[in-house]
Amino acid sequence: MAKQKDDTPKRVNILNRRASHEYAFIVKYDAGIMLQGTEIKSIREGSVQIQDGFCSFHTDGSLWVHNVTIAKYTEGTYNNHEPMRARKLLLNKRELKQLANKNQEQGLTIIPLRMFVNERGFAKLEIALAKGKKLFDKREDIKAKDQRREMDRAKEY
Repeated sequence: MAKQKDDTPKRVNILNRRASHEYAFIVKYDAGIMLQGTEIKSIREGSVQIQDGFCSFHTDGSLWVHNVTIAKYTEGTYNNHEPMRARKLLLNKRELKQLANKNQEQGLTIIPLRMFVNERGFAKLEIALAKGKKLFDKREDIKAKDQRREMDRAKEY
């Protein structure tokens, strides 16, 4: 008797944990990604690194994500994809205009927060317009997190 495949889809949710520590988020968007060949298979395996990623606008007004590594697919052949290539993000024109206008302000950047596969099987990238935190902001966040942790511990006992 042959093995049957497990048809339940595995949820892919790759997070950029460092982003919330380094940046204060202003606006979040879900964007589609233009992928090539075996990239979606690597994403479904979870072989993605988005910590160093950033987004920029090209001269034609399109938004591209850079420094996001999607590892080569292990079962791929000579048709395998390039791991560090720039990938185009798919957003509405209205959203692109809003991001382009706000991105011109000093100190704002667009960063990837999370990569996931939606229920239809498409890879999506959650991006955010963000402002870098100062050192004292980071210290305040750490202090608040410690206080919350202490209160949770006190509630347990």
